[in-house]
Amino acid sequence: MILETKEFGGISTETFLANWMGHRALTRKVIAAFPEKELFEFSIGGMRPFANICIELINIAEDGMNGILSGKWKGFEETAEIKSLLSNKDKNAFLEKWDQVTEHINAIWPLLGSDHFNKVDQAFGAYENTNLGTLQYAYDNEIHHRGQGYVYLRALNIEPPFFWDRY
Repeated sequence: MILETKEFGGISTETFLANWMGHRALTRKVIAAFPEKELFEFSIGGMRPFANICIELINIAEDGMNGILSGKWKGFEETAEIKSLLSNKDKNAFLEKWDQVTEHINAIWPLLGSDHFNKVDQAFGAYENTNLGTLQYAYDNEIHHRGQGYVYLRALNIEPPFFWDRY
């Protein structure tokens, strides 16, 4: 299926998903590059620690896919699972959650038809957009926040993964 919109031009759903999965793979490498303590605690200039930033990415991807599929959206909520991930400060558990969300995206993607992508919804109860626009937001937001992770790693004197190494 080709996604046709004025904003994004024509792109196949397979290409969109492959690009997103490449970005998720790179973001995972950035998460993995952090020492465990710094993943949850290190901050510069009042920005959130990278784990907190990634929780936003996890929520947008997981809840976003559920909302697009079902048409039922919930607001951004810090669940018990998310609170536990942040309070336990366990990088391996955090990476496992990241991987679960990636699997979740891949499981839901084949269930989406053009009606899902083109539907205008109130994503997360707050943002009216086409679902394709919401997906593009999730994709772009991840790239933006991954850049913050690169800054943190450089400040910690850690060489970040190459930006082109998306697989």
